[in-house]
Amino acid sequence: MKKDNKKVIYWLFTGCLLIFVMVVVGGITRLTDSGLSISNYKLITGTIPPIGEAAWQEAFALYQQYPEFQKLHSHFTLEDFKSIYFWEWLHRVIGRLIGMIFIIPFLYFLATKQLTKKTIKKCIVLLVLGGFQGFLGWYMVKSGLVDKPDVSHFRLAAHLTTAFLTFAATLWVALDLIFPEKKAVDKKFRNLIGIGYILLIFQIIYGAFVAGLKAGLLHNHWPLMNEGKFMHETVYILHPFYKNLIENPSGIQFIHRTVAYIVVLFIFIIWFQAKKKTTTRYQKIAIHSLLILVGFQFLLGVLTIIYQVPLVLGVAHQIGAFFLLSAMTFTLHRYSR
Repeated sequence: MKKDNKKVIYWLFTGCLLIFVMVVVGGITRLTDSGLSISNYKLITGTIPPIGEAAWQEAFALYQQYPEFQKLHSHFTLEDFKSIYFWEWLHRVIGRLIGMIFIIPFLYFLATKQLTKKTIKKCIVLLVLGGFQGFLGWYMVKSGLVDKPDVSHFRLAAHLTTAFLTFAATLWVALDLIFPEKKAVDKKFRNLIGIGYILLIFQIIYGAFVAGLKAGLLHNHWPLMNEGKFMHETVYILHPFYKNLIENPSGIQFIHRTVAYIVVLFIFIIWFQAKKKTTTRYQKIAIHSLLILVGFQFLLGVLTIIYQVPLVLGVAHQIGAFFLLSAMTFTLHRYSR
């Protein structure tokens, strides 16, 4: 049987799709404040939600022992609790499903010798990334069960960024199998795209900071911050100064909205430089997709700020970041081969 065949590629793309679905559900979970509704972690039995009135009352009683209920949701009824429980439960179930979809077919492909040694090594890296991402999810939730009814924005950023990187790595491995040929590349231009890639990851991390600190609920004006100022005075109120870069919601929003301009400019430069070069069909698709998606994502970011992060726009903005990273990954791959 041919190694690295179409079945392997379909398997990898199925993993990409499931990670995408998980990120979307994770965004809804965060925006509906559902992430701390399940305060324990049961790998097997946790797959089944509470069944019957007694089981629901037990789950609700456990939730009542933690800061989120005591400080924010003390007015919740059992029905209110069920609505937030659903999203966190679904998020965890999809995570378990992803694990099964990755591990079981991988073992099958190994047993039937359908993977090359190089692909086996790459898939092991994907499995490690997926397992680490699951661990970070538990580690993140744990931070919101101590004294504050919010998870650490650092842990949230680590959890979300690892999900994005796991998706990008899976897509990259699939693209390696679809486009196995290697040709001479323009290293300077490839490195330019690489810098843009790092810049986009940085912006995604700060997007997670904004989400974790609910910084999107502040300064809901554009293009200037409140009171007609490019930089509001609350951006630099903490001491020492570096804390404004990682802990101050106003400072973090300022960085996120400012870096957005840089990302747009950088991608425009990449697109403009690509026009001067001889490009293949797929390279043209990649470059044009990149330009369209960054414009769309920028617009979503502006609307999300102006309307104070409504659920639909908040999720759409996260999806936009996902698609933009996909396009950037595809672009980097096409100019690296």
